[in-house]
Amino acid sequence: MRISHLLAFIFVATLAQLPASEPPNVVLIFADDLGYGDLGCYGATKIKTPNIDKLAEQGRRFTDAHSSSAVCTPSRYGLLTGRYPFRADGGKGIWKPTGLDTALLIDPETETIADVFKSQGYDTAAFGKWHLGFKTGKNDWQEPLRPGPQDLGFDHYFGLPLVNSAPPYAYVENDRFYGSDPDDPLVNVGRQGPGAHPLSKLPKAAGHRTPNFFKGQTKAYGLFDDYAVGTTLAGKATDWMKARNGKPFFVYFAATQVHHPFTPAKRFQGTSGAGLYGDFAHELDWIVGELRKTLEAIGQADNTLIIFTSDNGGMFNTGGKAAAKLGHKINGDLLGSKFGVWEGGHRVPLIAWWPGKIEAGTVSDQLFSQVDLKATFAAVAGRGLSADEMEDSINQLPALTGAPAEPLRTEMIVTPNKPSHMALRKGKWMYIPAKGDGGFAGNVAATKLVNTPNSDIKNGKIRKDAPRAQLYDLEADVNQTTNVLEQYPEVAQRMAEALKDYRDNQK
Repeated sequence: MRISHLLAFIFVATLAQLPASEPPNVVLIFADDLGYGDLGCYGATKIKTPNIDKLAEQGRRFTDAHSSSAVCTPSRYGLLTGRYPFRADGGKGIWKPTGLDTALLIDPETETIADVFKSQGYDTAAFGKWHLGFKTGKNDWQEPLRPGPQDLGFDHYFGLPLVNSAPPYAYVENDRFYGSDPDDPLVNVGRQGPGAHPLSKLPKAAGHRTPNFFKGQTKAYGLFDDYAVGTTLAGKATDWMKARNGKPFFVYFAATQVHHPFTPAKRFQGTSGAGLYGDFAHELDWIVGELRKTLEAIGQADNTLIIFTSDNGGMFNTGGKAAAKLGHKINGDLLGSKFGVWEGGHRVPLIAWWPGKIEAGTVSDQLFSQVDLKATFAAVAGRGLSADEMEDSINQLPALTGAPAEPLRTEMIVTPNKPSHMALRKGKWMYIPAKGDGGFAGNVAATKLVNTPNSDIKNGKIRKDAPRAQLYDLEADVNQTTNVLEQYPEVAQRMAEALKDYRDNQK
């Protein structure tokens, strides 16, 4: 039924272009809450991103790329597994950010993109925000933190176990806390409980953080500095790359930028025209530059594919609102934001750079879901996948290195914060089976803040007489100004039936 089955082995022809004697390295950079309008190459003027823009100038920029979810945790599930997040947990799905004591959300028996590379002899590593849980049953934060990244195909992991706005405010290296003291285990004492480590002081403009729940692992806590996260992660990743000694490698770099709290290193503060939000984006751009400089230093720049994208759209939190008031549009003119199923919640930047393989300065309007990276990376690594192994993933390598005359993907599912708003894209049509965007209440109000009009909205509120569902022609109206459900009822009915088919086969 899916076009992916027809294209399952298209990679064979494409692989003929690749040097069999020297497998290409792959670096996947996954930004956090970076919106469609946050980069210079996507139209930003208040934020300067020369390193990322250079990837686009020398590679290919995609205009119709999407995270599988408008929410961070399910988006990461889709990225790593090639499966829509609504299929997770036996069909119950993953819809919201993972909690403090959540177990590992990906079954270790599930093949990930890291497993694909590892099966082909690659060294594999993940750096940065994990946010997919640890252990089984319930995460008690006692070492070793297994199963975890190392049970999903990664040889090495270093980063934040949850998110930069939530405890524990400490790094994890592989399956232990960085700086771990086995005689000082982490203990959950409740929200700001007795003995809980105090949070560092941040300005109000930096945005929200969850209070701490933990005492113990004092040395590990002492090694964590909110303002040094970006430079620490960049240093760990570049050191690991330098130590590969010519062996092919895969790096998954999950940046914390531009998720709140906005804590760029001092040298980036005040450098943008979009407040701390923009300064944090400047730090992200610097990280991209450091990764690329390292590739050049170790002589691997010409044999490396870099994919740069984001886990979901931008969010109108403290930093996002402040940036908007300064004239910066985090999601461009797209309707909506993080957590919601309107385009601003999941249409994200995606840039591919690969010297000699990807034509410089090109732009693609191919429909691209991040679940496609599994099949695409399998093609890059020379690993054949059956239709069952590909599942929801489609090989987009021809869209990276060539110019397919026809769409490789013709439809996709996108999930927001609320299951009621799981939506279907089919060709030019986007169907949402309910009113609103299925995100946070403030998402609708934000349309007034940034002046993104929609026919169902008046003064930042859903109109009482708005249609029961939504249909948009994205070819004619990518900014979703007009709900055309009542003009095309037969299209809406077909879309509703197709969406029901997906729901009936959630596992």
